[in-house]
Amino acid sequence: MTASDKSGFSIEIEGVWKIFGDGADVALADIRANGITKKAVLEKHGCVIGVADATMSIRPGEIFCIMGLSGSGKSTLVRHINRLLEPTAGRIVVNGEDIMAMRADVLRRYRNEHIAMVFQNFALMPHRSVIDNVAMPLEIRGINKNDRLEIAERTIDMVELTGWGNKFAHELSGGMQQRVGLARALASDPEILLMDEPFSALDPLIRRQLQNEFMKLASQMNKTTVFITHDLDEAVRIGDRIAIMRDGRVVQIGTPEEIVMHPADEYVADFVAGISRLKVVRAHAIMQDIAGFEAAHGALARDARTFAEDADLSQMIEHAIADEKPFTVSDRAGNRIGVITRADLLRTVIEGTETS
Repeated sequence: MTASDKSGFSIEIEGVWKIFGDGADVALADIRANGITKKAVLEKHGCVIGVADATMSIRPGEIFCIMGLSGSGKSTLVRHINRLLEPTAGRIVVNGEDIMAMRADVLRRYRNEHIAMVFQNFALMPHRSVIDNVAMPLEIRGINKNDRLEIAERTIDMVELTGWGNKFAHELSGGMQQRVGLARALASDPEILLMDEPFSALDPLIRRQLQNEFMKLASQMNKTTVFITHDLDEAVRIGDRIAIMRDGRVVQIGTPEEIVMHPADEYVADFVAGISRLKVVRAHAIMQDIAGFEAAHGALARDARTFAEDADLSQMIEHAIADEKPFTVSDRAGNRIGVITRADLLRTVIEGTETS
C-alpha cells in the first residue's frame, strides 16, 4: 500500500517554501529564527519569497482551485508539484511518491506518465499538426505511431475538435488551440492535471464554454486537478475546494460555500464580497434546527415543501417568492433536519451571514 493509499490524498504539500535568490537558505533560517517580513528578506538578503510555508492536501478526483491576485504565489506553488521548480524547503508527495527524492531521470519519466500540465499560452508546437501536438507525450513515451495517433484521434474527438487533426496551430482560434492543449494533456491519461490559468486569455463566452466542457470531462475521467486562477467566479464555479493565497501564503482552504460564508479574514472577505451567493450557498448552511423552530413557533405543516440539503439559494428563493411559509430541509435519507424561512433567505442574500 502506498503512502497515498494510507493518507487518502493524491497530492500532499507540507511546509513548502520557495525563496528566490542566492542566499535563500540563509534567508529561510532568518525567517524561522526571527520572523522577519517579506520586505525585510528582500532588503537584508536580496531574496524574494515566492511561497511561504504552504501546506495542503488534495483528494483523488478533486478539482482543487488555487487562487489569488498577481504575485500571490499560486503559479509558483503549482510548479512545485511536478518539480519544475525546486522548493527551498518542504515535502511534496504525489500518489504516494516522494517527488523530492526522485532522481532526474525518474522524475522525467514520472512527469510524462503521471502528471500533465495545461498552460495559459497554449504552448503548442507550430510546426506540428493538431494530431501530432496531441500525440507528442505518447511519442516521448515511445508508443508506436499507429497507437499514438489512434489515441490522439479519440482525444481530439473528446474535446470536440473532430476533423481538425491535420490543421496547424495558426489555423485555429484561441479557444480551439486551448482545446488542443487540453487534449494533449489528456492523451497520456495522467492521474494528475495541473492547469495554470488555462482559460484566462480567452473571450468570456469561449471561456465559459470551455469551463463547462472541462467540468464535464473532469467528472467523466475523474482526474485529480489543480486549477490555478485569479478569477473567483471561475474558482467558485468549477472548484470542489479553493485555496486562497496572499503574499506567498495560503490564507484559507475550503469549499466555495465555506469561503463565501465564513471568510478567514478581511482579505478573504474583500475577495468574496462581490460574488453571487445564489449558486454557492446550500440549504444546510442556513437552515435552523427544526426542533428548536417548532418549539418556538409550533409544528410545521405536514405538507410543507421540502428541499434537499444541497439545494442552492436560487432554487429556494424562487419557491419563497410564491410561498411565504417556512419550508423544511431533508438529508439524503429523506429525514427532515432543518427549516428555512423567508427571513433566513433575505438575511443570507443581504448580509451573507449564517442563521444561528
